[in-house]
Amino acid sequence: MSLNDTVSAERVHIGFFGLRNAGKSSLVNAISNQELSLVSDIAGTTTDPVKKAMEILPLGPVVLVDTPGLDDTGELGAQRVRRAQQILAQADIAVLVATAGRPLTQEERSLRALLTDRKIPCLTVYNKADLLEDRPELQPGELYISARTGEGLQALKEALGHITKEAPPAKPIASDLLPPGGMAVLVTPIDESAPKGRMILPQQQTMRDLLDAHCKFLCCQPSELKSCLASLQSPPDIVITDSQAFQKVAMDTPLSVPLTSFSILFARYKGNLTDLVKGAAKLGRLQDGDKVLISEGCTHHRQCNDIGTVKLPGWIENYSGVKPAYTFTSGGTFPEDLTPYALVVHCGGCMLTPREMQRRTAQAAAAGVPMVNYGVAIAQMHGILRRSLQLFPDVEALLSNRPTASER
Repeated sequence: MSLNDTVSAERVHIGFFGLRNAGKSSLVNAISNQELSLVSDIAGTTTDPVKKAMEILPLGPVVLVDTPGLDDTGELGAQRVRRAQQILAQADIAVLVATAGRPLTQEERSLRALLTDRKIPCLTVYNKADLLEDRPELQPGELYISARTGEGLQALKEALGHITKEAPPAKPIASDLLPPGGMAVLVTPIDESAPKGRMILPQQQTMRDLLDAHCKFLCCQPSELKSCLASLQSPPDIVITDSQAFQKVAMDTPLSVPLTSFSILFARYKGNLTDLVKGAAKLGRLQDGDKVLISEGCTHHRQCNDIGTVKLPGWIENYSGVKPAYTFTSGGTFPEDLTPYALVVHCGGCMLTPREMQRRTAQAAAAGVPMVNYGVAIAQMHGILRRSLQLFPDVEALLSNRPTASER
């Protein structure tokens, strides 16, 4: 992926929901002008969510998501419905596809109520409008369309574009922490867990954020940090490190230079840094046998020294002095019931939409389960969390009565 690409997690996710044979797949194909989804007259043809990242004017970069019918039946059908409901957690906008000429069903009305409750913008489109002789007047947020003839498609795109324009502007990742034209040093380990031939996504996005703000940056590996800092005529405005190298980077970075990690920046970027810092306190209060969920938003081949399944459990046990029981999840998999867990340790969420990451945080809070992310947890367990939060004084204040690792 190049620095010019818009990653999936940063695109507007538009989910198409409705009953079987309402024409969801036909509509997705018509909007995208591609045969993305299989279409037939057989109810339940779409068995799994189908996603497509693309650019659509006037929307810009989006992800279209076609979902199974909400009225699917049987044991397998119930699983398909759950898959469709899971997409709600990722959707920035929902399009309810109903059949023109008939009242909304209970399933359709329940979906609209759920979308309202979750504050997800929703448009209701009545498909197959070309078959109607009389067209009752619609309410705001409703449209007549025909996936077969193309009627109403441009109006739908314009309506979706209006919703996206009303969304708040994207938050900066790191650029607001530097003065205009400032300098950052990015510490990016290249080890067995690094992807071949490219940078990991948080590093790429941070670079682009700095460039867009006309800031400068230098990249180095942890072993090169001292010489990199010495080569600068004046100290950098910030050092940002991969969390796995936090301890060594903290030792090599002068106390006068602000220090944080990509993971902590992404916790703030996704909107949940405060809650995750609160959750870090649980790491020192774990008991033997406590269930700990370690969850990653991406899927990748596990290396022999994988951070999620190897390094984090080792650090947790060394820090807490106990041996918890671990559950590992990745990608879109996240337990619906978190109450069995004493703690959730989550990745930075770079592959998840802000809405999905915030939903997971809220889900943990509703279950009364503390949640922390990788960067915050690693900083806490290595006694450098307070230092890594100095750029965020309101969040750092949460630590005023909390002992550091060296004080425990």
